[in-house]
Parts: sequence; structure tokens; C-alpha cells
Amino acid sequence: MSEPTNEGKPPTIAEVAARAGVSRAIASRALSAAPRPVSAEKRARVLKAADELNYHPNPLARSLTTKRLDLVAVVVNHIHDLSDLDIFDLLIEAIQRHGKQVILVRVGSVTGVADLLREGVSYHVDAALVFSDFADAATVRRMFRSDLVVMLNGLHDAKSPAVLGGDEGIAEAVSHAAENGVKTAALVTGRPSSLVERVRAEAYRAAFAETGIALVKLVQGDYSYESGYLAAGEIAEAGLPDAIFCTSDAMAMGVLDARRADFPQNRPTRFRLFGFDNLSMTNFDAYPISSIGYDKADYVAQMLRFLETPTRFEPSGGPVVLPTRFFPRLTG
Repeated sequence: MSEPTNEGKPPTIAEVAARAGVSRAIASRALSAAPRPVSAEKRARVLKAADELNYHPNPLARSLTTKRLDLVAVVVNHIHDLSDLDIFDLLIEAIQRHGKQVILVRVGSVTGVADLLREGVSYHVDAALVFSDFADAATVRRMFRSDLVVMLNGLHDAKSPAVLGGDEGIAEAVSHAAENGVKTAALVTGRPSSLVERVRAEAYRAAFAETGIALVKLVQGDYSYESGYLAAGEIAEAGLPDAIFCTSDAMAMGVLDARRADFPQNRPTRFRLFGFDNLSMTNFDAYPISSIGYDKADYVAQMLRFLETPTRFEPSGGPVVLPTRFFPRLTG
């Protein structure tokens, strides 16, 4: 085996390949985090050689060769949006398993996206996943200089794929409430700037009309626990309805904590409570909130389909809509 001769200089992939007794291409595949074909025996030799030489891959140099950065931007409103956090572990693990890394970009407001562009703070990434309702697909494409932008919220268009939840679970939850004697309801929504939220709110209105439940109070929140807590007080001032529906579990948690006295042992005595997102926290005793959700693993898998094979996207095909279902728990 040949030894490296560039004393004082960082070792190269060619030197690793020479020490391992393999080609440079095989050494590169063995050191890649992506699932690329190479035998276990050769991979072990390459990893051993890299360790002996203290070799570390240079992502920037690799990107100049491959024209790929292996970076995926995840765009969020705020890091405390629980509905996003609940899937991020699944999402980041899946992205890293495919040899890419994540950068998190917080926009915070409608002007936040424009400010990033105006101030010249742009990033070059291979793809962007947009969870922010403040963002629109065209702006995000310009921001990241990438045509592969997958919209999970915000304003999608014909040039970017979108993955959204359906309204089956909403109909199930409202029917469940009606079957249990609910005649009046309040609805706590997120920001109307969100296209997803507007569609979701209309699905609730349609379900209320179908079941004969009167919508007596509409309160706008922002998906956060705090906005749900405040909404509970506003609703109580107008007179508590038979049920409160929230378009996020985080807001429903705020309602529950504001009205704990109405839920001895988490069971409703004055009104029923429903959330949305089916967060993992709703499976624990602290917040056993009846909720609506979809298969999170399937949700992540649909995003990965577009990242792996962008040609799957057909502009005329419309968004991918995942079926939702109702998850009854103590508060409902």
C-alpha cells in the first residue's frame, strides 16, 4: 500500500483509496452517507484507511464536482410550532439517511420572507421544504435558487409540489360531537394568511352545517399554546358552547390548561374539546385531547419522494392529499 507523501497537507480521497487498495470512485461511495453500492469488506477497508489518515470529506469540494450541496432547507414560522416539531425527528432522520443535511430557516412573519430577499440573505440548497404559512412558493424558489420547493403550508403554485391533509378526520370529529349531543361550537383557527388553514376552516364549517351544529364563536389564533389559552378566555366571556374545536393541538392544550376546572380527571363537564395534528403529547395523561391527524411516516415519505425523484411532480396533477382520521380521547 502506498503512503501519503504530502506531509503537512490534509489527506486526499486519492490517498485514502490508495491505502485501502480500491479505486477513488469506490472510496468516494464508501465514505458517502447516501445509500450507494459498495461491498461491506471494501467499505470497512476505506473507513479504516480514512481513520488512519485522519481524512474528513470536504462537502464544498464535493459540491463543486457534483453540482450538488446535499443541503435541504426547512422553512418554519417559529421553532415553537409544536405540529412541526413533532415530525422533525422523523423528517431529519429520513433526510440524513439519504445523504443530505438540513438547515433550518425561521421567517417569523410575512415580511420576514421579503426581508431575507431584500437583504440579500439567500442560500443555495438542493431543495426546500416549506412549513411556514407566511411563505409563497415563487419567493422561496428565488430565495434558495432552487426549483425543488415542496410546500407543506403557505401558498403553493403549479411549479411546486404540495403535500396536504384531507378533511375526512374533520367530518369524523364533528359527527362524533353531534352524536354526543353537541349543538353549539366555537372554532379556534390559525392565521387566515395560510391557504391550508382557510381550507381547513371551511371544512369545519361544512361539517357543522351537515350535522346541524351552530358555530357561535370564531377566534383567530396562531397555532401556539398561548393563543389557545387566550382564546379560552374570549370564548368563555361570550358563553361556553358545547364544544371547542381548535385547528392545532397546541391551541387545544392552551384551552385545556385555561379551563382545567371544567375537566376533572381530563373528562369534560361543560364542553368537549378537540384539537388537530394528533401530536404525540396527546397520548399522555397531561393532554389526552381528542384530535385529528394523518400518518406522519407517510407524510415524511411523500416529501422524500419529491426529493429523491423531482420528475415525479406533474404541474397539472394538484397537491398530494393525505387522508386524515379522528382520534377520540378523554376531552372529546
